[in-house]
Amino acid sequence: MRNYEVAFIGDPDLDEAGLTALEDRVKSWVEAAQGKTIQVDRWGKRRFAYPIGRRTEGYYVFMRTEMPPAAGGAIERDLRLTEQVLRFLITQQEEDQPAAA
Repeated sequence: MRNYEVAFIGDPDLDEAGLTALEDRVKSWVEAAQGKTIQVDRWGKRRFAYPIGRRTEGYYVFMRTEMPPAAGGAIERDLRLTEQVLRFLITQQEEDQPAAA
């Protein structure tokens, strides 16, 4: 098991319930890959430096997870196919390195 950070930007049109549902869906993908979610950090709605499609803002969410190395590909595929996710990034974290805050 390795430590990863799964960061994604959610659609700005989502309400609180929709954002929570999206977060829970990503957590379920991590659990389906025999991983676990350690911490979830919501940054809220932020303005982009440049437009993504026709969007100028989105909800930033960072999840610290622990999962096997092979799980990244499946989670990446699921994030890519989800319309509510505008952008995402999965990075491996060092053992002693704290997550971005």
